[in-house]
Formats: sequence, structure tokens, C-alpha cells
Amino acid sequence: MDNLTVLVLADPAEPQLAMLEELPPETTLAVGNTAEAFARAAAGATVIFNWSGSRALLQEVFRMCPNVRWVHSRSAGLDSLLFPELVTHPVPLTNGSGVFSPSLGEFVLGAILYFAKDFRRMIRHQQAGEWEPFDITLVSGQTAGIVGYGDIGRACATRMKAMGMRVLAVKRSGPPLYHVDPLVEQIYAPDRLLEMIQRCDYLVVAAPLTEHTRGMLGPAEFAAMKPGAVVINVGRGPVIDEVAMVQALSQGLIKGAALDVFDQEPLPAGHPFYQLENVLLSAHCADHTPDWMDLAMRFFLEQFERYRKGEPLLNVVNKEAGY
Repeated sequence: MDNLTVLVLADPAEPQLAMLEELPPETTLAVGNTAEAFARAAAGATVIFNWSGSRALLQEVFRMCPNVRWVHSRSAGLDSLLFPELVTHPVPLTNGSGVFSPSLGEFVLGAILYFAKDFRRMIRHQQAGEWEPFDITLVSGQTAGIVGYGDIGRACATRMKAMGMRVLAVKRSGPPLYHVDPLVEQIYAPDRLLEMIQRCDYLVVAAPLTEHTRGMLGPAEFAAMKPGAVVINVGRGPVIDEVAMVQALSQGLIKGAALDVFDQEPLPAGHPFYQLENVLLSAHCADHTPDWMDLAMRFFLEQFERYRKGEPLLNVVNKEAGY
């Protein structure tokens, strides 16, 4: 390819943008967080890289680029970025899926151990200067179900399997006909979600937010769970009916929840989750390793090299499905 013009939707002061100096010298860059910043370059732009821009900015810039050939989003979740013109346009959209999965898999494993060993109780006794032995739960042999068996789900399954857990999963495409996944004992279609839930000691939610997954776990699903079940959400907050979850946690219908995502972020002051003893909260930072931003930029640079050479792009999104 000859000269390529790339529009980067970001605050120009963000430090990771310095890594874009690694792009080939014939690349033309325009960086900004307003549509005006791209007025001159948009007509000839072939690549839009949404590093930290809003949906409104991406939509406005997209309309300014008649020759765009590829759009990349730093984030894995796209529910807050997709708009009709982008969905129906033939331009490929890629995302950061997989970049942050190892850290999320470790968070899930940590949450499982937190509840199985009752670390909150240990800390409470330690702070009170009390010597109070109690029984803990063996993780090995317990059953974990994964709702949304994509890259994050597989990262979770790898770690849970290594702990000796039985792993089940719900996948939108349903169980494969001929391939047996070595990590998962059984894969269910979405219409068999309740059947899987009834077997689970831990339920990991890693599904993207789409019209099909919004409110996927509601009163009926919580009623089907074991009294000792723990829900862990590293997907999107609205996939779970938050009111139903608060009720289940408050009434002791389930053992607990570990949450990295919420309906509203930041979580408002006074929210019941702050007060519930059986909830472990993360401020949507379970994947924030010291280098997570660098990894996201590194992935774009690798993608750009594939694009420049005419090689197949990774993480091409099914825009109609939303992931």
C-alpha cells in the first residue's frame, strides 16, 4: 500500500500515542478529540482508530470519511460505540478482544478463591484480633458455568480447569456438532441457560451487551441457582438484571457476587452493592494491569501491519450481532 492516512480519536496528550511513531514513515496521522481536528485529513483517510473517542465523535468523524476502509476500536465491548451507519456499512470493524482476557481470567479465579476460602471473614477476624477457626470450601471438583464463551470465557475456563473444576458454558451458536472443547465439559445453547445454571457453584458472566443478552440473568435465573452459588460478572453490567441480583443477594438466595461491571459507572454513592457483605466490588478495573494501555496500542500496531500488507485482520466484528 502507498501512503495511508489514519485518524486517531484521542486526547493528543495521551502517552500511548507516542507508540504510533513506529508506524511506517509514509503514514499520515491526524489525532484529536473533536471533529474539527480531522477537517483536512478526513477526505483521504482510510483508517479510523478509536482510541478513546465517544460514540458521538466516532459517528461524526465516520460521516466525514468517504474512503474509510477499516475502523478499529481499542475496547473489546462495542455496545456504547455502534451506530446504524457503521453497522450497515461494509467497512470492517475490529476491536481489542483478547488483549485484556488473561487479566480478567485471573480476576475470576481470584473471586472464586475469595468466596471459597471466605477471605472477608479471615480479614475481619484478623482486624478484630480474634482466633476463630472455620471450615472453607475446596474449589477442585466444583462446577463453574460461563455465560458467553468467547475469548474472555476461554481465559476463565483455562484457569478454572487447572484448578480441577468442572466447566460448563453457554454459547450463542450452541454446542458444536463434532468438536469437543478440552476445557469445557458441556456447551449449552442459550435456550438451555436455566438447565446449566442449576448445576453451577459459580456462574461467570462474560457475554457482550446486545439486544439478546440485555437482562439475560433475571429473577427466573436467580431462582434457579443453588443457595451457595456465586455470580461473577466481567462482561457488561446490564446483562444482569441488577434489581433482581440485589434482591437475591439481600435475601440470601445466593451466596455472593463479584462484580467488575455495573448498570451505571461509576457506581452511585449509596448503592446497595456498597453495603452488602456478600459482594466483592471492582471499579471496572479488573483488566487494568500496569501495561494494559500499552498492550492495546501494541495490538493496533500489529493490526495495522496486517492491514498494510493486505493480510486478514484479527478480531473482525460481526456488527449485526454486536461482537
